[in-house]
Amino acid sequence: MSRSRPEPVQVIKQRRDAALKALAGGVPYIQFLGIEFDRRGDEVTAILPFDDSLIGNPFLPAIHGGVTAAFLETTAIIELSWSILWEEMETGKLDPTTLHPTHLPRLPKTIDFTVDYLRSGLPRDAYARARVNRSGRRYASVHVEAWQDNRARLFAQATGHFLMPDRNGDAAAGGNG
Repeated sequence: MSRSRPEPVQVIKQRRDAALKALAGGVPYIQFLGIEFDRRGDEVTAILPFDDSLIGNPFLPAIHGGVTAAFLETTAIIELSWSILWEEMETGKLDPTTLHPTHLPRLPKTIDFTVDYLRSGLPRDAYARARVNRSGRRYASVHVEAWQDNRARLFAQATGHFLMPDRNGDAAAGGNG
């Protein structure tokens, strides 16, 4: 009985990174804000590199509250979508080599999103991580936290509820609409 050799770890990592890049690349607003994503295993960290255009109050100066909310909501949606893609890639239901920004599973749609502004976002890079609290066939709940220099010192957090896309049928061909 011959065993096939497992794929090299680097090949698996490249495939996973390409899938995350395709997922984020399919959302123009992510590029507009300049949000980047760093993947370590199944954990995704969103990065909002500082830019002067993100300042809402130049007297403090502080990152605009709308930018903060958009950063948190984007992080929540990408984490929720990534958790679905991760599961489908790991079980073999989805071939990550077929993912492209023009051919992706539909993204969850926001039902509601509540942001807690804990302190001013300073003029520096920001980071965020989301945790999926519940994800069912039709509905999901996600909590997201954002910080800058110190992970334990959050500047904002949020909770969102999302309508899940149909995971059967033609959802994979539906794009991000």
